[in-house]
Amino acid sequence: MNHTVGRRAVLAAPLFVSLLLSGCVAERPTASRKIDPSNATVGVSMPTKYLERWSRDGGNLDRLLKEAGFSTSLQYADNKPDMQFSQIQNMINQGVDVLVIAPIDGTMLAPVVDLAAEKGIPTVAYDRLIEATEGIGYYVSFDNRTVGSYQGQYLVDTLEPDPQKPKNVELFGGSPDDPNAAQFFGGAWDVLAEHFESGAFTSPSGKVPASPEGWKQIGILGWDSAQAQSEMQTRLNSFYADGTELHAVLSPNDSLALGIAQALDARGYKVGNNWPLLTGQDADKANVMNIIAGKQSMTVFKDTRKLGERAFTMVDQIIKGADVEVSEGKEYNNGKKDVPTYLLDPAVVTKDTYKEILVDSEYYTEADLGL
Repeated sequence: MNHTVGRRAVLAAPLFVSLLLSGCVAERPTASRKIDPSNATVGVSMPTKYLERWSRDGGNLDRLLKEAGFSTSLQYADNKPDMQFSQIQNMINQGVDVLVIAPIDGTMLAPVVDLAAEKGIPTVAYDRLIEATEGIGYYVSFDNRTVGSYQGQYLVDTLEPDPQKPKNVELFGGSPDDPNAAQFFGGAWDVLAEHFESGAFTSPSGKVPASPEGWKQIGILGWDSAQAQSEMQTRLNSFYADGTELHAVLSPNDSLALGIAQALDARGYKVGNNWPLLTGQDADKANVMNIIAGKQSMTVFKDTRKLGERAFTMVDQIIKGADVEVSEGKEYNNGKKDVPTYLLDPAVVTKDTYKEILVDSEYYTEADLGL
């Protein structure tokens, strides 16, 4: 349930905790200067145009803002943190009224967000939290810990862990500079840890963090598919060349899952024979097609249309001086403040559910998926 929330819960970074609040007051807009809705400009900063996910997000939000009569400055940063910093700095200098930022590096943008706050420009962090700054106004995302728990639970439900019949599971982490990646792995590890401890799950590569905080040791910088492919090839060549069976791979998102699937293909793994379970996130078109083909087991779908709509609603409320709606009792601590947050719920997509969730909702057409 979502409300306009003012009373703050103290959370331990980077985890969030749901608290019951005994009363709520309105969360006021963060703009320190009055904005003219008829002449408002919104700066939108996205990580890259070359990943389907971010291209779709940026275009959708840009469309919603323009349809409401706002001017926009939409920039993609080619997955380069320095470029994103400069682009946002330019937006501030050009006098945008509100910023919506999906950060590449969760901490690097703190100084430029602080600069925006000094100039009275409110910032909404989009999907990824901006850390180490008091300048951020709001955060809108999916429940990212739940994303990871869905991935872990899928493996548990499908593999049916039994210490007498150990299953080989390889673990991958997301980009070490993305704060969401810690949430994804933490959620998965909440489910998987006991089965690694019992011996029901094991990893021949030995790449199992000693604690959830050690997830960066298995992280893939920049969520790069090619790096994931290379890492998977190394593990297959080093630990599975003797015929050791690989039962599952935990991939935190679809771009990594693509690279992992390519490595499996190259090594001669066959669907219906020795192809392992493979998780993902984002429901990118190529990955949904892999799910249909049996090369990926599931993906966690975060309907970016809803994310864009909620980000637009926040911006609209800020510009018009209205109360900003956030989720009751859910805030993320970014190391400097408890950030008012709106969380949306993700969904699990499999070969059995993709039509209902993705096609019936018109996220994709059957033609998009080659059907």
